[in-house]
Amino acid sequence: MSYQVLARKWRPRSFREMVGQTHVLKALINALDNQRLHHAYLFTGTRGVGKTTIARIIAKCLNCETGITSAPCGTCSVCREIDEGRFVDLIEIDAASRTKVEDTRELLDNVQYAPSRGRFKVYLIDEVHMLSTHSFNALLKTLEEPPPYVKFILATTDPQKLPATILSRCLQFSLKNMSPERVVEHLSHVLQAENVPFEPDALWLLGRAADGSMRDAMSLTDQAIAFGEGKVLAADVRAMLGSLDHGQVYGVLQALLEGDARALLEAVRNLAEQGPDWSGVLAEMLNVLHRVAIAQALPEAVDNGQGDRDRVLALAAALPAEDVQFYYQMGLIGRRDLPLAPDPRGGFEMVLLRMLAFRPADADDAPKPVLKPVGISQATADPATPVAAVAPVAALAQPVAAEPAPQAEPAPAVAPAPIAAPAPEPEPEPEAVAPEPVAVEAVIDLPWEEPAAAPAPAPVAVQPEPAPAPAPAPVAAPPSAQPAYDEPPFDPSAYASAGMDRDDEPPLDEDYYGGESDPVGFSYLDELAEHVQEEPPAVAAQPLPAAKPATGLALQWLELFPQLPVSGMTGNIAANCTLIAADGDDWLLHLDPGQGALFNATQQRRLNEALNQHLGRTLNLRIELILPQQETPAQAASRKRAERQQDAVASIEQDPLVQQMIKLFGAKVRQDTIEPVDALVSQGQ
Repeated sequence: MSYQVLARKWRPRSFREMVGQTHVLKALINALDNQRLHHAYLFTGTRGVGKTTIARIIAKCLNCETGITSAPCGTCSVCREIDEGRFVDLIEIDAASRTKVEDTRELLDNVQYAPSRGRFKVYLIDEVHMLSTHSFNALLKTLEEPPPYVKFILATTDPQKLPATILSRCLQFSLKNMSPERVVEHLSHVLQAENVPFEPDALWLLGRAADGSMRDAMSLTDQAIAFGEGKVLAADVRAMLGSLDHGQVYGVLQALLEGDARALLEAVRNLAEQGPDWSGVLAEMLNVLHRVAIAQALPEAVDNGQGDRDRVLALAAALPAEDVQFYYQMGLIGRRDLPLAPDPRGGFEMVLLRMLAFRPADADDAPKPVLKPVGISQATADPATPVAAVAPVAALAQPVAAEPAPQAEPAPAVAPAPIAAPAPEPEPEPEAVAPEPVAVEAVIDLPWEEPAAAPAPAPVAVQPEPAPAPAPAPVAAPPSAQPAYDEPPFDPSAYASAGMDRDDEPPLDEDYYGGESDPVGFSYLDELAEHVQEEPPAVAAQPLPAAKPATGLALQWLELFPQLPVSGMTGNIAANCTLIAADGDDWLLHLDPGQGALFNATQQRRLNEALNQHLGRTLNLRIELILPQQETPAQAASRKRAERQQDAVASIEQDPLVQQMIKLFGAKVRQDTIEPVDALVSQGQ
């Protein structure tokens, strides 16, 4: 007798021989026992889960010579003929090869005839979703009201393609994929019955490779028996499938756990000898890390679907939870970027080295093993490394450590240097490494307050929130008396790229003052923000309202300012000034101290040159950091903008149509979405 493959030899012949699908079998058994039979059944599920097998068992249950029962005898002529595939009243139709409406009409023409031998004529239509639309339409009426001796059993792997009219006429049962545990259990039973020696690890490899299909598992087992010369061994199955040794994945993770770069690269070398798919190796690592994370959250929820539950639990106890999450995220990103690497193995190694170099910093109370020196990044192995020398994430965790140490030379412009670029060889003070918890608030200090906190002398100390006083004292002497502004308390050039000459800085392309738009220019501030990683540059958000409306010289300055050829930071300085005295060619301006961090001798010179160019004569301009008591151009523009916004809001709220919508429909006006018409026009909308 010719050899019969395991998938056909061990096909279940009754419901009690079925593996899994309990939710479907229970409904069918109860229906058969109680004689509550439907005329059409639909079985859905992936390949190899038992759709056709259940259909044939139902045909035996309906036509067994012992009567309609959920346990057919299996010995009568009807049962034997159905098992052998030659029962005349079981019509199996492959819808994939008979998709035309003519084939469906031929089928329906034979429905009217009674069964030849059995009680019922059973039509088994496999892959029914392949039928054409016309075929479905032709089948509808018969499928809804067939003769009492006809039963329809439909099977499909893609139920989404079936029309709703077909689904509504059938009892639908969704068959589940087989779990690896169930597949291994069944394979063990089959191999023991076949007297084939096997290793449990080999069965787990076959169970995972079957991907939920019992028929695929049986076919792979046939192949493994042939490959292993009558034995099913793990090494042979692994070689046959070309799969990765699961233990090598744990070797890679163990090397990461120990921080051993040598062992890590050695594990990669061993993997390379098998010529694996490096993306698949990363996927296997992610699968293990996922199960480790589950074990850390809920140990009893870890299944033994891959036969390595004990190793997963051991790894979950050794790896910190933050490391597991970090490795998983890094592996996902690395798998996405792996096709971009010049060499797949090199890309895989870089993913592992990146995991090793940027693993989360050790916490004092975390039970972590001591890292071995790997020669990659001392910042990962030495938690006492200054924050300025490590990644920005660590700097956020220890904000006080980023404060600059006292400088040997009292130059205020050097104070923010540790923020702009990390120092190559920092020597932090001991108290800077272990800050007090209350010192976290130091992160929000404004830049011009840093010279006041440092021991270095500062020629100007400007308060971030100036309060108007009857007689404010000058913060800085006039530039004509001494060149104090050559060394301002806060030099924005420290944040700019090296080698940029502020005096040669070209003006911005757009004109600074655009009618009633905001005169405060932010283009230069945006450029500074690109070079600052931790703290934004010192800029007053909005000008404070003036104590008095502009009159006299202050009013003349409001009228003169829009005509000056200034832009950028120089325009910002001019917008926050007011004219105090004009004695011939000697002019005195008061500048809001909140803008003092951006003011220096260069800005004063540029403003002086702009005035000379506009007035056609040479002026001697002095600027003092004193809060103006009358309205500045910036304050005037802010006031006008607020007035326009208030007028726009009032116009919307008083509109009859808007009031009618509020009254009838309960509508609400979102004031944050209202903009004046002139503002929209200026933006080109």
